[in-house]
Amino acid sequence: MEGDFAFIGLGVMGYAMAGNIRKKIPPTTTLFINDIYQPSCDRFVAEFQNFGPIVVAASAREAAANSKVLISIIPDAKDVRKVYLDEHDGVVAAPSDPQRLMIECSTIDAKSTIEVGNFLKHANAGIYVDAPVSGGVPGALAGTLAFLVGHKPPVPEENQSNKIASVIALMGDPKKFFYCGKLGAGLAAKISNNYLSCTVLLATAEAMAIGIKSGIDKKLLYDVIHNSTGQSWMLDNVCPVPGVIDHVPSSNNYQPGFKSQMMIKDVTLGIEAGKETGIDPTMAQAALEVYKRAAVDPQCADRDGSSVYLHIGGPV
Repeated sequence: MEGDFAFIGLGVMGYAMAGNIRKKIPPTTTLFINDIYQPSCDRFVAEFQNFGPIVVAASAREAAANSKVLISIIPDAKDVRKVYLDEHDGVVAAPSDPQRLMIECSTIDAKSTIEVGNFLKHANAGIYVDAPVSGGVPGALAGTLAFLVGHKPPVPEENQSNKIASVIALMGDPKKFFYCGKLGAGLAAKISNNYLSCTVLLATAEAMAIGIKSGIDKKLLYDVIHNSTGQSWMLDNVCPVPGVIDHVPSSNNYQPGFKSQMMIKDVTLGIEAGKETGIDPTMAQAALEVYKRAAVDPQCADRDGSSVYLHIGGPV
């Protein structure tokens, strides 16, 4: 892959994803980074500068102007619009480059990403693809994320789709790349997945709390559920009870983690998608009220990382 790279958004997920890019691209290739929180940029440079040049860009415009590949993962749709469409500091303000590849990994509504993508296309800013990720912080750190790509699958002699595959392979596992066909379809798939994972997590937390308060040893209870019909990815990778599984946030002072406030955003996207498609989102509506309470719970609000998964249903 020719040309320098840019990465915008050094939150918990983005920091890990950008780290894998810096480790895997050639040491002569420059990685431009941009984030509204300067300490994240400074920490990233200090941690990864031995792998190759890193330049902190003052804006998305500067990052785009100096790169052939730009990846972003930022909180919500209004942030995506600002990063890409701001007429002064956004990607669209950079010099036109129809070959620039822009891979947007945020979880936002599909309508917004389609509007952004179409605007960039008409502005001759490059190729914009929605490619939301799944796998959480552990997957981001390990470079094994799943990518749900709003584009057709790679085919021989088709440079664009193969370039997309090569770029996301720096951050994910090709066995978990799903090409959903068109702009916005990757996000539609991601929202459906998140609808399920967010509600399953609440059920897992409540079930563990009930079992433990009924006198069942927490590790025994995990083994029972893991080997029975209640087993899930969320149980095995985000178990809400400390001291049951070594690698999960609850056993590591909730680091790395995912804030309850972000769960509210993901569940809300599921509710909105359900209503738009004529589906009554009963499970997500119930989950949303629990996440809203969790987000303001003192045991959650004071944490920098993961939400109070442990405290749903009461401390255990």
